[in-house]
Amino acid sequence: MKNIYACIMAGGSGERFWPLSRVATPKHLVPLLSERTLLEETVSRVEGALPSDHIFVLTNAAQINGCRAVLPHFQPQQFVAEPAKRDTAPACALGTALVRQIDPEAVVIFLPADALIKDAATFASQLQQASALAAKEATIVTFGIRPDHASTRFGYLEAGDALPESTPDCPLSRVQRFVEKPNADRADTYFKSGHFFWNAGIFLWKTSTFLAEAQRNQPELARFIESFPKENGEAYIAEHFAALPKISVDYAIMEKAQSVAMAEAGFDWDDVGSWTALPKHMPLDANQNTVRGTIALHDSHNNIVMAQKRLIALCGVKDLIVVETDDAILVCHRDAAEQIKQLQPLLPKEAR
Repeated sequence: MKNIYACIMAGGSGERFWPLSRVATPKHLVPLLSERTLLEETVSRVEGALPSDHIFVLTNAAQINGCRAVLPHFQPQQFVAEPAKRDTAPACALGTALVRQIDPEAVVIFLPADALIKDAATFASQLQQASALAAKEATIVTFGIRPDHASTRFGYLEAGDALPESTPDCPLSRVQRFVEKPNADRADTYFKSGHFFWNAGIFLWKTSTFLAEAQRNQPELARFIESFPKENGEAYIAEHFAALPKISVDYAIMEKAQSVAMAEAGFDWDDVGSWTALPKHMPLDANQNTVRGTIALHDSHNNIVMAQKRLIALCGVKDLIVVETDDAILVCHRDAAEQIKQLQPLLPKEAR
């Protein structure tokens, strides 16, 4: 299919990965798990399914230079800086408007810049199959991840009946409902049922399908799309984007849409939500420590230790996260990894 485009949402803050992740260089712009950034890895995967010039990067003014630096083969018009933080629904409206001006019948894919997917071939193949469904029907398609544990960190999708277009390589089903992040008991119920999937935040739709849903449920987003000009789009974005409602695409569109289908992911997926995600993807030493840089350990177990320039030495400790950068050192218990973002208002502005 020639009329498929992708918008990579690359404006997140990555506060749980402080001090390596900062306002201008959040987690998708640092080489966290390999020599390439998560944004580069994401773009590379998408390029397996569609041409490079069909990809847009939606970011913000603080991060646009960093995005350009890691994607030097992209043209300037492929980077779009949102002038205000307005959540995912306005970002999706912006990307839909951009693609609609290029091709009113196009399918547009939205996906986060900071997820880790290693099976790029299956990802590209399923993306093509999901795009074909979105092009054929007035249906929004989303990807669901079959859970391997009862997580309270993700929203869930409840899968309904299989669709006629479903294949063994890309199972497709109706979405019965979206469920917000559950408590532990409800998450356990969802996990055991076998009918609930994690919401991966990957969406596909024809521009006309999204516009019709916005007209029904979010008229401000619809007007923004309909009035988007063919020329001088930057000025239009600067003038109108900040006035859009601050709301997620799940609340604004997905939960109210007339037809939503789910493709069950056949590829691996990790949202790399905090420092504790690293041990799954990096080598462990004999004492289950995850280390990078110059590290000395004695009688220390189950630690995550990242050094950039200085030696870090640990003695007789366990279950810690220790991260050293040029201007900061983080020491945190692994159980408190989700709370690292709470440090932000306590930090000097130049350290955020």
